[in-house]
Amino acid sequence: MAPTVVVSLLLGLGMSTAAVAQSLPAQDWPMFGGNVQSTSANDQPTGITAANVATLVRKQVELDGTVDASPIYLHGVAIRGARHDAIFVTTTYGKTLALDAHGGALLWEYTPTGYPQWAGTRQITNVTPVADPDRQFIYAASPDGTIQKLAVDDGHVVWRTAITRLPLREKMDSPLKFFHGRVIAVTAGYIGDRPPYQGHVAMLDGHSGKLLDVWNSLCSDRTGLLEPSSCPQSDSAIWGRAGAVIDPADGDIFVATGNADWNGKTDWGDSLIELDAGATRMLGNYAPANADELNDKDLDLGSTSPVLLGGDLVAQGGKDGKIRLLSRKAIAGLTPHQGHELQIVATPSGTDLFTQPAVWQHDGQTWMFAADNGGTAAWQVENGQLRDQWKNHSSGTSPFEADGLLFVYAREGGLNVYDAVSGKRVATLPCGPGHWNSPIVLQGEIILPEGNANEHATRGVLDIWSLPTRAP
Repeated sequence: MAPTVVVSLLLGLGMSTAAVAQSLPAQDWPMFGGNVQSTSANDQPTGITAANVATLVRKQVELDGTVDASPIYLHGVAIRGARHDAIFVTTTYGKTLALDAHGGALLWEYTPTGYPQWAGTRQITNVTPVADPDRQFIYAASPDGTIQKLAVDDGHVVWRTAITRLPLREKMDSPLKFFHGRVIAVTAGYIGDRPPYQGHVAMLDGHSGKLLDVWNSLCSDRTGLLEPSSCPQSDSAIWGRAGAVIDPADGDIFVATGNADWNGKTDWGDSLIELDAGATRMLGNYAPANADELNDKDLDLGSTSPVLLGGDLVAQGGKDGKIRLLSRKAIAGLTPHQGHELQIVATPSGTDLFTQPAVWQHDGQTWMFAADNGGTAAWQVENGQLRDQWKNHSSGTSPFEADGLLFVYAREGGLNVYDAVSGKRVATLPCGPGHWNSPIVLQGEIILPEGNANEHATRGVLDIWSLPTRAP
């Protein structure tokens, strides 16, 4: 079924800014966060400013499913014989859709064969797809534990590869990444932590779909894809909003795990792990000194993904309301590392962090923004420490910075827009409630899915806010 487009005009429509949108440089947003580090900061001009953000026009596009994730975007790609700026999303039951970025028209839709069996059930996915650098293919996930390579032109399947032997227990929550010819995917578990399952980092060849290597966060002395029941330990989900985070300089992979046993040898529950570029060996590790307590109290360290802050610094949030600042040099090596954080700061409201912080380079300074269910906050990195800059009591999912504005989607509904430096609220754009959805901002548009995967709906909404055009 083709999506239905409903247009609503926000208050304050004034002079046309269509010319601004047309003059913007062409840009892609090929993966969650825009890059393998998942910084969620757009360093290209978007045409959206504090002066015009409240004049944007919203299109509500009805979808054949809920997108409890983030969209990706490719400009000027060939689809069915025409050029389109295109949005790609994957629904919770594995449908992947290509949509025209400006009108919301459905360009193609891929439906996995298992869709009729999953629709309306608890077997879901929250994965954001990723585009191949050649812009000819995207990679998407479905609830049966498979990743498929789809042609941008028409959505046909090039290959499908399973990254779990037990999709009823092992879920794909986090975005896919693509780096140097390889697709990087991670696994988690479903709500309720029903064993057996483990967190895995899976590496696939982008060309052939071959499963190259798997690193297992439990029974890590074993290589390859595990039958979950064959490992004595369960859980240790990798489910942070950014999934695997990659250092583009060396390809090292950073992941964080959820609740499970930790022994500093083969079992890495509630840990931050650094792997080599092939996910074949561990290069570094960290666990809080109270890892056992986190496990006992269901306070996953890995409720969010690691945050690369440049140089030696990496931050790691958690469900215990803390953000830990760590030294990559200090956690290097196979020796188990517990504690010895450089700094510990509270999450914006001191509650669990389920979202991915954004990292912004501005005037020679590194900024980090985070949002949780009770607040949004900003820090600057100064002398190896996180220094408070501003904080409020407005909730949010994963923030997005563009043109000095911070865009934060409130789970209860509404997209808040702040001045990124001062924290002053510039506007609130009306929209419905959501869960883990987060916006992207580029090419004079804001693109945001609504809805909650845990409601098991088979319909959904995508919001597209655009710069207005002058009436004829």
